[in-house]
Amino acid sequence: MGRLFWKFFLFIWLGQLAGILGTGALFWMERQPGAANVRLEGHRPPPGEPPPEFDGRLPPQFAHPGPPRPPPGRPPGSPLPLMPMIAGLFASLLCAAGLAWYFAKPIRHLRNAFEAAAAGKLEQRVTPSMGGRRDELADLGHDFDRMTAQLQAMIDGQKRLLHDVSHEMRSPLARLQAAIGLARQQPGRTEDSLQRIAREGERIDQLVGELLTLSRLEAGVTGELETVELGELLANIAEDARFEGAARSIAIDFVAGEPAELRANPELLHRAIENIVRNALRYSPDGGVVQIAGRRVGDGVFQITIADQGPGVAAGDLEAIFTPFFRSEGQGAAGGYGLGLAIAQRAIAALEGKISARNGIAGGLIVDIALPL
Repeated sequence: MGRLFWKFFLFIWLGQLAGILGTGALFWMERQPGAANVRLEGHRPPPGEPPPEFDGRLPPQFAHPGPPRPPPGRPPGSPLPLMPMIAGLFASLLCAAGLAWYFAKPIRHLRNAFEAAAAGKLEQRVTPSMGGRRDELADLGHDFDRMTAQLQAMIDGQKRLLHDVSHEMRSPLARLQAAIGLARQQPGRTEDSLQRIAREGERIDQLVGELLTLSRLEAGVTGELETVELGELLANIAEDARFEGAARSIAIDFVAGEPAELRANPELLHRAIENIVRNALRYSPDGGVVQIAGRRVGDGVFQITIADQGPGVAAGDLEAIFTPFFRSEGQGAAGGYGLGLAIAQRAIAALEGKISARNGIAGGLIVDIALPL
């Protein structure tokens, strides 16, 4: 048993013991021979004042003074009621032990769980050991389980991110080494090797830049806020998308919607929406259409919808596509590092907005962005 158990036990038992001893002493005093005299003297009127309704005759107990007589049915000098007091003490002992165990048991489970979490065993859960409790200690156990689940998810995400970064960095570095080796072995192809080295250097720079952006967003660093006109921002993104999609004959269907302004970091917001549009261009077929539309929804909310005509995403992956380095099945050859949608999701969340993805009825992926104005 822990120290908390004995503290609960002593406090509860001492309280019950005081009550039992006080009650026993009161009953014992009531059964003493002088108790009746004490009550009579307590009601005697002050000296010089006649008692109420005084008729000139003294009561019998005052007319014939003598030794006090005990009340009928009470033997003189009754002993302390030891057996009832011992029974009461034994019952209070069991009651105090039960209450102390009831309160100390879940706290002991919580302590064991905290020790396990401190040792890195975040899979430990407290709720199953709480049984059917419905009190504050059970709520504390639920909060602990939720905390460890979030910590486990965060640590797993960091491990997965480190693994994915290492994997993504390995490929361009391997190509860089191969290009350097080729330049040494074949001096005549030095120009081709330098071009390959430049391309791989740009890829590494792009990956590091996206990782830094993602890291700043997760740390809550969003830069200085300015007033951004969303129609103008979407128009610039649509114009860039037309230029990029022209090589594959991809048309851009753009609707600016009503004028709306938003306090945001313009560069970060532009990059977030552009990442989604470029993702739509990447998976759209040649000659397809990418739709970009903005409109007001409800009171003070501006919704941006970006739809493509690509293969869409499996229903079970619609939320996972916003995870860093995630690629749905069959999308590995489309290029990119799987960071664009993750950056967009965190940038929109930093503006207290929401982003979601769904598959279109006729195919393709639809991304909805809701921004509070």
